[in-house]
Amino acid sequence: MFLIQEIIRQKRDGQVLTDEQICFFVNGISDNTISDGQVAAFAMATYFHGMNINERIALTGAMRDSGDVLDWKNLDLNGPIVDKHSTGGVGDLVSLVLGPIIAACGGYVPMISGRGLGHTGGTLDKLDAIKGYQTQVSNEKFRQVVKDVGVAIIGQSANLAPADKRLYATRDVTATVESLDLITASILSKKLACGLDALVMDVKAGNGAVMKDYQNSVALAKSIVEVANGAGVKTSCLITDMSQVLANSAGNALEVKEAILFLTGEYRSPKLTKVIYALADEMLIVSGLAANQSQAEKMRTVSLNSGAAAEKFAKMITQLGGPTDLLEKPNKYLPQANIIKPIYAKQSGFLTAMDTRAMGMAVVSLGGGRSHINDKLDYSVGLNQIASLGMKLDQATPICYVHASNENAFQLIENQLQNAIVVGEDMAKEIPSIYQSISLQDVIH
Repeated sequence: MFLIQEIIRQKRDGQVLTDEQICFFVNGISDNTISDGQVAAFAMATYFHGMNINERIALTGAMRDSGDVLDWKNLDLNGPIVDKHSTGGVGDLVSLVLGPIIAACGGYVPMISGRGLGHTGGTLDKLDAIKGYQTQVSNEKFRQVVKDVGVAIIGQSANLAPADKRLYATRDVTATVESLDLITASILSKKLACGLDALVMDVKAGNGAVMKDYQNSVALAKSIVEVANGAGVKTSCLITDMSQVLANSAGNALEVKEAILFLTGEYRSPKLTKVIYALADEMLIVSGLAANQSQAEKMRTVSLNSGAAAEKFAKMITQLGGPTDLLEKPNKYLPQANIIKPIYAKQSGFLTAMDTRAMGMAVVSLGGGRSHINDKLDYSVGLNQIASLGMKLDQATPICYVHASNENAFQLIENQLQNAIVVGEDMAKEIPSIYQSISLQDVIH
């Protein structure tokens, strides 16, 4: 039996907590025997003094075990349980395509996703744009779809890492969200509760990323890789670019439509393609489905070109309540905006820089994202045919097309979008889509 205030005092004074102390504290968060003030004090003490690797692993494990932990052994699956997690960005529809690709290659992907908040879009919000699709289902249904299809994308259940929900809510109102230790435990507790064999992290870097500074992105990636591997899940990380909108579109229904075009081969944005292919290859190698890079490339190419990945996506949509012919008739089931109009740059020239966060906030202003957690969304609105860095903008090539509910909404963001870009006389230097790959060996050495 420990005294809560003594645990807080030790961390306040920069001391190292034992596994037992951390587990006791997390149990108190879950069963409400610890007050909000004490949770806040612990979060602030951790923010200022940090945790060593053993403390991070203990905190992650305790939060994982605070609720249900999925076990797949009794389903006799013939492949690895593998997932990917992104720190979030604008036009990041990767999960919608990546999960089906891996499922088509023989993996099983139980993906617990979140909703958008702030300028970043949420995978669940995109799926909510599909008529009938259920993002909240029982663990039994979740397990059944993963077994039958190979992939299921749903929201966090009330019993999955419940300690994280309360701790995160406290961090959100106490200015401790940025704590590297608490971010690591928050992300991984939910992922590890899914009973994974392997995980690949996509940590974004750039002005549209949650981690604005590149070195902070690297530090987070290394922390996640070390803690996840320490907790028994083989994990690696890619640091990818978010200095421009990733896909050709940003907005819930628009991104679902683009994901469908990608899976069917009708249209694949070059920068989005690079990120999806890199993450797919990494997942196949880390999970053991592929022995090397060459084999991974062949496997994901076949999964897309044969139509197998598209089939997996279609089957997942149907089994989770969506229509059976979404791929053939997306416009029948995805809401469409009343107004679709282009926005042009104030002057002609090359697109040399983009305020990606401002592009995401434009979608929020249109009603496609949340300013507050309980905001209702307009799934039809957003941006598409978004220009990429280096493109020539003129009166024939707009910044993007705006999908708005009415003329007034369009006019409100026109200036916002024009000010979100920089136009110059010279073409911008090409920015890499993948900055760095980080494995456990990179962390140890």
